[in-house]
Amino acid sequence: MERRNFLKLAAGAAALPFVPRAAAALDYPTRPVHLLVGQAAGSSSDISARLIGQYLSDHLGQQFIVEIRPGATGNIATEAVVRSPPDGYTMLLVNSQNTINAALVPNLPFDFVHDVAPIAITHRVALVMEVLPSFPAKTVPEFIAYAKANPGKINMASAGVGGPQHVAGELFKFMAGVDLVHVPYHGTTPALTDLLGGQVQVMFDVTPTSLPHIKAGALRALAVTTPERLDFLPGVPAVAEYLPGYEAFGWIGYGAPKDTPAAIIETLNKGINAAVADPTIKARLLDLGGLVMPPNTPAEFAKFIAADTDKWIKVVKFANLKPE
Repeated sequence: MERRNFLKLAAGAAALPFVPRAAAALDYPTRPVHLLVGQAAGSSSDISARLIGQYLSDHLGQQFIVEIRPGATGNIATEAVVRSPPDGYTMLLVNSQNTINAALVPNLPFDFVHDVAPIAITHRVALVMEVLPSFPAKTVPEFIAYAKANPGKINMASAGVGGPQHVAGELFKFMAGVDLVHVPYHGTTPALTDLLGGQVQVMFDVTPTSLPHIKAGALRALAVTTPERLDFLPGVPAVAEYLPGYEAFGWIGYGAPKDTPAAIIETLNKGINAAVADPTIKARLLDLGGLVMPPNTPAEFAKFIAADTDKWIKVVKFANLKPE
């Protein structure tokens, strides 16, 4: 009898290491979750993370705490998440900068495509090719003609080397065959300040920061960088109408350390898809210039990330871009 009891206890003890992980996935979350954002406080990434985080907090019963970890074009936050335990309690707001970095920055201490488990993509963010109202060109064909007649005399602002604004502009330069002088800034605000002041002549900026100036008449939108026109910028064509195949946009989604249990990824995926479908959140993302994505699976998001990375590898190679 004693021997049988001992064997039962031994078998039970041997099974214990496997119980917590399975139970944790089923009961998730049982404590606060930290959501890291690699962009600045007040940025569209920060605002988006707080919208989604609050929804998840309300519906999953635990706090989703947004932590701002800017620096190194998002790589500091990304590495922190990659090095975190794959238990679902550390998440990362992922965006187009991650795939650009994967193409642009050599010898990163992580492999974004393989070290971050995709959860869901929430929305795309269009960019707008914009100039001052006084600029001689009023359309994209006129801009291209003017740029070809004045090679190296038009300054193109961006929020920094290798950012979405920069690579969107480089793609335009490559496809249009024009020579624009890239002027990188440390952030969107100083770049826009100089554009509005006339120190630079053109910028491919994200819609969240562009729209107020365009609506106020301080800037003229020549075209949007998505393949289709946008309802919130009526009458503004797409660059692709003049340069077939042109497409550049930012995007925002969410990820976790690789090897995070599939059950936890599924819980977060369902929660994030539900958040984007919520009318209040959807309206707020639209106000930010976001193009809300339909519900998607982690596998679909992974496929999107791989395709986006391949695209920017080509652009970086063609433009011979180098990190700062």
